[in-house]
Amino acid sequence: MRYSKEFFDLQIDFARAAVALIDMPIERALLDYTNIYVRFGLGRDFDQDHPTWRCYVDGLSQAADLCDWTYRFYLARTEASQPQSMVATFGCFSYAKQDAKCVRIHFQNIEPPMVSPLSIDRLPVRLAELRSLFDHVRRNQPEATRVAGTSWLYNLRAYQLCFPKGYMASAKVAKSRFRNMPLWGQFLDRNGFVRIDIAEDFLQRLSNVTNGRDLSLSFPLQALAVEPPIAQFYGLYGIEHDQRMSVLRTGE
Repeated sequence: MRYSKEFFDLQIDFARAAVALIDMPIERALLDYTNIYVRFGLGRDFDQDHPTWRCYVDGLSQAADLCDWTYRFYLARTEASQPQSMVATFGCFSYAKQDAKCVRIHFQNIEPPMVSPLSIDRLPVRLAELRSLFDHVRRNQPEATRVAGTSWLYNLRAYQLCFPKGYMASAKVAKSRFRNMPLWGQFLDRNGFVRIDIAEDFLQRLSNVTNGRDLSLSFPLQALAVEPPIAQFYGLYGIEHDQRMSVLRTGE
């Protein structure tokens, strides 16, 4: 997906607010308070000395327009941007291995235009996708004992209905997520364009922030992190799983 210029502009506005409230140079704010480093395809090490990042930063002082320079740099790097490696995809859901004992699930809207992927009439489809996903996990990742996810979507009741009731009991606000898409994704539609109503709410909130510690309050929705036992999913989706064998494999 190619993201719109407005998406980068929104993040730059946030970085500028961080500069005004916290004693830091703009290049540090762009590294720590935006998703731009990741969008350049540089991974998640956030190395300020990465040659490509240094090239971008060096151009900041020469650029007549910071937003224009950033987007032109992004477009030149688009082909280098690589999505996280997924093990398998089932409709709107996919998963990757976080480690030997934990799988991380992801969501992407692949429904046709004008169809809401989280509408009540599409819930059976979402549940069927998750049933297939966790059946695949059971067969191919038998040592997995936990499921992880981080997203702004966990604030939505419609999204919560896809998961076991106990799933949200483990939810915590994800700290220091300014660099990552689980927070910034709430501003995007399926095509990478900014959702105007949400962006306007964000900018209004941002204009009222007077302390750097409160910058997170600018976001209409916080990124929530969850990590419950995988047995909850097997139970909800009716997937047979020998828990004793999992314990033996993991040594727990």
